[in-house]
Amino acid sequence: MRCPKCSHQEDRVIDSRAARNGAVIRRRRMCLQCGHRFTTYEEVIKAGLRVIKRDGRHEDFDRSKLSGGLLRACEKRPVSLEKLDAIADSIVDELESKFEREVPSQAIGKKVMDKLQKLDEVAYVRFASVYRRFTDVNEFLSAVQGLIEPS
Repeated sequence: MRCPKCSHQEDRVIDSRAARNGAVIRRRRMCLQCGHRFTTYEEVIKAGLRVIKRDGRHEDFDRSKLSGGLLRACEKRPVSLEKLDAIADSIVDELESKFEREVPSQAIGKKVMDKLQKLDEVAYVRFASVYRRFTDVNEFLSAVQGLIEPS
């Protein structure tokens, strides 16, 4: 591993520990030449998921899009970034265990909706308004009514 400061290739591992529920190994390293300390992560490389969009297109699964959607839904809400990262991690884990190669975008949206409904009702309604493509106020009110009076 090259030192990010001096590019020397020899380092020493100071600390190793599991991260992301054991899916990743986090290592603290120290460059033997300049003494700079840095962190690296190791994880098993899996075959990437492909998303089947509503219009039939296929694209690579992008965790940053998932995180961005969660972040937008929870904007100005009392939800920590750590909690959003944990939700994104759990959604990715669920998708990878359920789907081999391709996942419908509706399955991703459903999982996000389920997690947000338990986390924050306002974030849930925000996400639902985009995901379900509300076309009028009545659809929006129906979603809110479903939160108030669960069936």
